[in-house]
Amino acid sequence: QVQLVESEGGWVQTGGSLRLSCVVSGGTFTDYAMGWFRQAPGKEREITAAISRRSLVKYYAEVVKDRFSISRDNAKNTVYLQMDNLKPEDTAIYYCASAPKYSSRMDDYDNWGQGTQVTVSS
Repeated sequence: QVQLVESEGGWVQTGGSLRLSCVVSGGTFTDYAMGWFRQAPGKEREITAAISRRSLVKYYAEVVKDRFSISRDNAKNTVYLQMDNLKPEDTAIYYCASAPKYSSRMDDYDNWGQGTQVTVSS
């Protein structure tokens, strides 16, 4: 059984930075593409970023492009989301998820973390 555990999120002011991490256990990390998703209050869950198994391909949602960066350390079974220049509209619960192949479609992700709250104040 694959388990994904996100690091604690946090509260930051507008313009601040935060790095999320997600540790994967119970499987072979390099078998999975990884993604970060977020769900803001009253909104549907949406993809934020995705990364292929060997980090060769990355995807970013338009609203976070040039501010967020996804990476992974296959030796540590960990995927990261570096978030810079945060804005109040980035406030959401952030989830990491795994998929058997690289995808930007939420439906392709079949294992999910519990989520972590990120709050950006103005």
